[in-house]
Amino acid sequence: MTVNASISLEPVAVSSHSVWRKLAQRKLAVIGLVIMFICILGATLAPWITPFDPNEQHFDGLTIEGAPLPPGAVYWLGTDLLGRDLFSRLLFGAQTSLVIGVVANGVALLIGTLVGVTAGYFRGVVGAVLMRFTDLMMAFPALLLAICLAAIFSPSLWIVAMVIAFVNWVQTARVIFTQTSSLVERDYIAAVKTLGAGHVRILFRHILPHLVPTLIVWGTLGISTTVLLEATLSFLGVGVQPPTPSWGNIIFENQTYFQSAPWLVFIPGAAILALALGFNLVGDALRDILDPTQQGRD
Repeated sequence: MTVNASISLEPVAVSSHSVWRKLAQRKLAVIGLVIMFICILGATLAPWITPFDPNEQHFDGLTIEGAPLPPGAVYWLGTDLLGRDLFSRLLFGAQTSLVIGVVANGVALLIGTLVGVTAGYFRGVVGAVLMRFTDLMMAFPALLLAICLAAIFSPSLWIVAMVIAFVNWVQTARVIFTQTSSLVERDYIAAVKTLGAGHVRILFRHILPHLVPTLIVWGTLGISTTVLLEATLSFLGVGVQPPTPSWGNIIFENQTYFQSAPWLVFIPGAAILALALGFNLVGDALRDILDPTQQGRD
């Protein structure tokens, strides 16, 4: 009876149906979901719905003076400095941003979870070393470190993703460490240890499942941060390299036309802002729903 009472203290998981129902009740979260859906759908269907190849330079894509064309019936969002269709490049750029966002954020979550759980569960010397290394990484400005790493390696889509993951895992590690340290002190962990459960069973059966809500929140919020960092690196010339379209390098390539053709900078900038806003709205709502300490603080 004593063991069962201890195990009953284990946190109760929130059902996915309940989460979706609560998300649907929040107007800002619904707006965020709509933005996310539009961006993901556009990026997924880009090869089929774009009217032109994103890298094709059209002979009629520039004015007689050699300037980009404004939005019109043929080129819906206008053309860029090389006569390429901006709408097509924007959708394929969404593919780049989302792929890097998901891959980089996924790797960052994996590294951060591994470091945080290991340090929080075993503690002692192992925990101290891992957390001091995490603190050391947090001391470096993320953007400056990412620029240095991207400049050292030959920039490509996957290199940029790994660079962003390498500088973004520390926040996850710190949060997961704190939660794991708290979970280890719970009575139900002491109970399962008394029953003879090994470290692997405790970690995968009784620790990690209760970290899932936190990982979902950080995963959602982290994508917006990753997209912004990728766009910044591409704008600075150390991110995804042309001719591969990226929202950051689209702005970089066309910045000289900011006054004469402002749509070339405003439209991809608005896309970056919208995508980041969408993931942030959903992430904030998930934090309120899944984190008991945040409930009721709307």
